[in-house]
Amino acid sequence: MNRDSQSEDTLSTMVLENIKNKLIHAFRTTGEPRDAPESNTGSISIGRSYQANEELRRAKIDGAITWLRSELLEMRSQDQQLAQTLLGLNNEIQRLRRESMSGALEPEGDEHH
Repeated sequence: MNRDSQSEDTLSTMVLENIKNKLIHAFRTTGEPRDAPESNTGSISIGRSYQANEELRRAKIDGAITWLRSELLEMRSQDQQLAQTLLGLNNEIQRLRRESMSGALEPEGDEHH
């Protein structure tokens, strides 16, 4: 990988981590449930349920970030392919221009003698 790609990877990772933290914060429920049962067993059950929901949210967020990362990598690949195609076309255009210019500069026949 070249230096620019590594910089882009680092930047992409930082951006995705920032998005992940924002999503986690946005989906986090505030405080404990309001209607907590009086028994200690019910409290533990609600705590486990809350923890399970939190883990599920995090798993969904991680899945979404993984999907975004794969889409960004695919887009980068397509971008590089397009850039190569455009460079090839540009080289071909330059070659054709040189050929047409050299053809135009050559004298036609022996009219100068």
